[in-house]
Amino acid sequence: MKIPDRIIIDAKICAGKPCIQGTRLSVDFILELLASGWSYDQIQEEYELESEDFLAVLQYAHQVIRDEEIFGITP
Repeated sequence: MKIPDRIIIDAKICAGKPCIQGTRLSVDFILELLASGWSYDQIQEEYELESEDFLAVLQYAHQVIRDEEIFGITP
């Protein structure tokens, strides 16, 4: 998987969770805010993010879901 340029994974930052470069904001935190009803503008204003940061978060999430393997379980 190719990690978007603005996303970093470093064991020393946020316990290795994928984060937006130059911040301590994890991909899952930004997705949680969006899922909780925060608007793009609210997040951008509160955390001073750029549109490229949001795109990187969405690209990363898309790649993780796209590459996910689902196995059926039969009882």
